[in-house]
Amino acid sequence: MPCDENSPVAVLDRASILLEAFDEDERLTLSDLSRRTGLPASSTHRMLGQLVRLTWLQREGHTYRLGRKIFELGSLALHHDRLHSVAQPVLYQLHATTGLVVHLAVPVGADVLYLDKVGGSFAVRLPTRAGGRLPAASTAIGKTLMAELDPTAALTPPRSTPNTIVDPVRLRREYADIRNRGIAHDRNETVLGVSCVGAAIIKGRSPIGAISVTGPTGTFDPMAASVPVRLAVATIRNRLSGN
Repeated sequence: MPCDENSPVAVLDRASILLEAFDEDERLTLSDLSRRTGLPASSTHRMLGQLVRLTWLQREGHTYRLGRKIFELGSLALHHDRLHSVAQPVLYQLHATTGLVVHLAVPVGADVLYLDKVGGSFAVRLPTRAGGRLPAASTAIGKTLMAELDPTAALTPPRSTPNTIVDPVRLRREYADIRNRGIAHDRNETVLGVSCVGAAIIKGRSPIGAISVTGPTGTFDPMAASVPVRLAVATIRNRLSGN
């Protein structure tokens, strides 16, 4: 059965072919791109218009070049790779020290995007995975990021459990407390029976990510867990700075 050229897969295939036709600072015309990719000129023209509107490409007269969005995503990917590569050995050491599940995450809007998860058998109980997202305001790792970024971006989280803080006034107070003490807590707010503490990795004056440790609420000691988390954050920050 022939593939529908307007299906999402076909559209993404054409977009990928067009974007990969460019070198870093190369300017190409419609004819250049049609010839280089083998796509019909009419299809190429339509796709170019869509990519320009999305800022994946930039049009300059009769030529096109890679747009702002490409470079933003490339920079973000490099940043995440650097953060992850520096943090990963620290995450494993933190897990070995505490016996708890360890997460590394970065902020994405009102969510957190998990870059890594290190843990034993308890890890399977958690709704987290590398590449997955959760609402920031119901997790310790997310709250410590939102408190340092824009607290108003995460004032109406979905209620994951009866303990999730969904009142904006309470959340503002929570974020203020987190900024003062430098550590965030989650007690049964994301998953019943699960607690965690998290701290942000600050570079300059902005948080670039955060780590957390997670365990069963019945045996979890947030005060004891906060100490190795703070030390791990300081280690990652120093290594990122080259110290």
